[in-house]
Amino acid sequence: MNFKIDTKEKMHVITVEEPELAANMTVELEKKLSSYLSEPVKNLVINLEKVKRIDENIAGALVTIQQSFYDNSHSLVFCKLQPEVESYLESIELLEVMNVTRTESEAWDIVQMEEIEREYL
Repeated sequence: MNFKIDTKEKMHVITVEEPELAANMTVELEKKLSSYLSEPVKNLVINLEKVKRIDENIAGALVTIQQSFYDNSHSLVFCKLQPEVESYLESIELLEVMNVTRTESEAWDIVQMEEIEREYL
């Protein structure tokens, strides 16, 4: 699976460079994303702009991974979903539980707001 990783001060932006996220990619994706929980910079923005199709298994894994980030007081935000991916996630009732933004800039804003919230709580 191909990724482009851009490290910022408080987050990593991971751009998935695949047109399809298939079920057989689930384990690799889980390992890749979960590995950031042990990094000094733990917040992730996942840019899915190049993904045109997503399998239900990997979509479920993304929700589980997102929850593990929040359980560990870190953020994981998805951005730039293609309309067909967004529609599919909505049809399998996962979109509403995912932290999704239209733009990468909005995703950065959410990560920064959640960082501030965690500091005050």
